[in-house]
Amino acid sequence: MITISEVGPRDGVQSLDFIVDIEVKKRWITAEAAAGVPEIEVGSFVNYKRLPQMQDTTALVKHALTLPGLAVAVLVPNLRGAQAAVEARAHKLSIPVSASETHSLRNVNRSHAQMIDEVAAIRALVDDLPTEARPSIEVGIATAFGCTIEGHVPQSTVTDLAERLMEAGADEVGLSDTTGYADPKMIRDRVRAVQTAIGARHITGVHLHNTRGLGLANALAALECGITTLDASLGGLGGCPFAPGASGNIVTEDLVYMLEAMGHSTGIDLPSLIAARKDLAEALTAARSDAPVYGFLADAGLPLHYTPPERAAQ
Repeated sequence: MITISEVGPRDGVQSLDFIVDIEVKKRWITAEAAAGVPEIEVGSFVNYKRLPQMQDTTALVKHALTLPGLAVAVLVPNLRGAQAAVEARAHKLSIPVSASETHSLRNVNRSHAQMIDEVAAIRALVDDLPTEARPSIEVGIATAFGCTIEGHVPQSTVTDLAERLMEAGADEVGLSDTTGYADPKMIRDRVRAVQTAIGARHITGVHLHNTRGLGLANALAALECGITTLDASLGGLGGCPFAPGASGNIVTEDLVYMLEAMGHSTGIDLPSLIAARKDLAEALTAARSDAPVYGFLADAGLPLHYTPPERAAQ
């Protein structure tokens, strides 16, 4: 089973130059959960003056927690954000720590050393909670494959940072291709290097962008290394507003189709997912006629012979 983590309501929305209505987001999250998407990053607890699109995150967490079986994730850049996420009872905290220190300063206004301290403080916060109430802590190493500000990011920087983050208290580390610089060989090399450094069980996911058209190829390379969780965004929305030129996450519906067509089970009903994408596209274009929505499957449709792996096995 491959876990698809939908990041559109957070990463997809944050780069838009208009505010998406909360009711649109609620319908979006509800529709994806109903389609079988197991995990959704519904928002981030950040400074809303910098990212006003995230001002409804608390309400979205509350809504998402009513959806049966859904793992509710949020991004938290610091201890203050983690405190808000814990109060809201999110299931998973995703902490962005950039391998590029320049990007880290622009993205979260903190150096590597300061972010290590933040992770340790968040670990202490979580450990003070009752065991059953503790969210998991995943640290996403942003710009793990290169930075549009610094350029090349050495592999050793990524592995060293992964080790320090685990020592600080992360449950697991993920690698993020924030700038869309990665290629399949780089994915294999860096995932395997981090697996060697911290243990394969502590790196199960990657966050990929399709900026240069290699998103799905990179996803396959990650699967070859044993990665079991892939981030994606419905309609390919997204990109980091603090990394110039970093556009587009891999498209959720296209990714699910590729995996299911290859025989990998995701537990997601594709027709329902495509319908959710259609509704989202209509809502976004109603708000802004040129709203960016990407992907191929929704336009081309499923092949006549398409059979989900679960049905093919019967």
